[in-house]
This record gives sequence, C-alpha cells and structure tokens, in this order.
Amino acid sequence: MGSLTKLVDILDRHTPGNGTYGTPIPGVSLIRSDTPTMPMPVVYEPTLCLIAQGRKRVMLGTTAYVYDPARYLVASVDLPVTGAVIEASETAPYLCLVVDLDLAELSDLCLRYPIQDQNDDVPSAGIALSDTTPELLDAAVRLAALLDAPRDIDALAPLMIREILYRLLTDSGNNILRQMAAADSRLNQIAKGIAWLRAHYRENRRIEEIADIAGMSRSTFYAHFKAVTSMSPLDFRGQLRLQEARRLMVAEAMDAAGAGFRVGYESPSQFSRDYARMFGAPPATDASRLRRMAQASAACS
Repeated sequence: MGSLTKLVDILDRHTPGNGTYGTPIPGVSLIRSDTPTMPMPVVYEPTLCLIAQGRKRVMLGTTAYVYDPARYLVASVDLPVTGAVIEASETAPYLCLVVDLDLAELSDLCLRYPIQDQNDDVPSAGIALSDTTPELLDAAVRLAALLDAPRDIDALAPLMIREILYRLLTDSGNNILRQMAAADSRLNQIAKGIAWLRAHYRENRRIEEIADIAGMSRSTFYAHFKAVTSMSPLDFRGQLRLQEARRLMVAEAMDAAGAGFRVGYESPSQFSRDYARMFGAPPATDASRLRRMAQASAACS
C-alpha cells in the first residue's frame, strides 16, 4: 500500500461524515466532503492543507489556487478567502489533512537550518502552492497514523509535526515560511496590520493608522499588503465585514439591516450592494438559502 493510499484510508476512517473534525493531535484537523461544494467564504489562518483525495479551489482576491494530492497549500497569515471543493464523490470523497503552523517551531528550525540569499524585503503572497514530495507525504502519513495509536500521540506527534515543518522549510519554493519565522520580515509587519484589522474591522480607520501599527510608511504598507493578500487593506476589511454579516444572518437569524450595522456599515443600501457583489445575491435571499441548505443537510445526517 503506497503512502497516499494509506493516508486516504486513515482519513476516510476518521471522518464519518461531511465536515471538519478536530483530532486528539493538537493543531491537526481533518476535512471530508462527499460532493463538490459551493464557494464559501472563510478565513484561513497559518496552516498546511494537504489533500489526500479530491481537489479544491481557493480564491484570494482575484487569484485562484487549485490544489490536490500532487500539490499542497500553505497559508502564512490570516486571509479571507473563498473556497470550494471541486472534485469529490461518495466513492472518492474529498479528504484533507490540516496542520496548524507553529511559529515558535518554525523560528527554531530556521535558526538551526539557515539558507543563503534569503530576501525578506519582498514578501511572498500569503498563499503558496508547492509540489507534495514523497518525504512530506511519508511524514504526514505517520502523523495521521497516530490517530490509530492514541497512546503514542503525546510522545510522537510533536516529533512528526516538527519533521513536517522541516520538510516545508527545506522546500525551495517555501521562502514564505522563512519570512513567517523572521520577526523583522516585511511579512510579519503585514501580519501585524492584518491582526489589527481582524480585531477592529468594524472601525473606520485611515490606512495611515494601520500602517503605523505595522511600522511602515503608507505607500510601503499598501504595496506589501496587496502583495501578500491580493487586495487593498480596505477591500480586506470589507471582506471581513461581509463574512461576519453573513454568519450573523445565518447562525443568529439577524436581519440584514442589523447585521450590516453590527459589522460597521452606516448605509443599508451600501451594505446590500457590497453583499450582493461578493455573494451573488441580496443579503436576505442569500441567508435564507443558506439556512435552508443547513436544515436540509441536518435532516439527511
């Protein structure tokens, strides 16, 4: 049985239905879908997404990232994206192993295994795709196999996660991870601005204020922010607002006017226009459709 077949078998057995599953291994989760999915907005935190079976498309701004068992995805900072499973079936479900990226471990590995000619002045995009190597896949299989040997998790999982991070760092295309680990890198300066925006997205602040938090000039911050996120700071804030408004309407049954006001909109008409532009339907129509889908899914499970 090859490594990929082993990983499919493990993830299939530990995901009894569609959805995202936490595991006894800290920082590791599993995702399953038996069907392709509609594009859904989510916020990616720093993670490795390694697909064992199926295919997914993620949109960051106007840039599309398509990955599958041959290519893995790394997100380096908190990013609002729209993701959709585009290849899945009941006989061959989409299966994905997700590993949170531990910044302390990455920093230690970077210090122990430095590389030459690293350029931190030009930040990479916040999402990167790379080829899945046999070494990385083998480490992922051994990590996932601990789900069948829970008594070994405390002793062995940290070692295997560290090996996975090492494999990522030694991939020639992953300068993005070394930028994450460098405290004075441009990427980390942008990450400070992103963290502030996530915490204060309801507030109307000038770009200069956010740039000051990141320790950069307005023009430098704007240029590097767009390089990392594929969108301007204001567009980034707008996506955070609209995603939260959608959650409020679907999960808490809040009306459109109340949700728009809660996330920082002063004009209901502007909220409706922005919402329809992002999600393809007016707020009330979209929220009603999603609630019906959730109810239908619950009835079938």
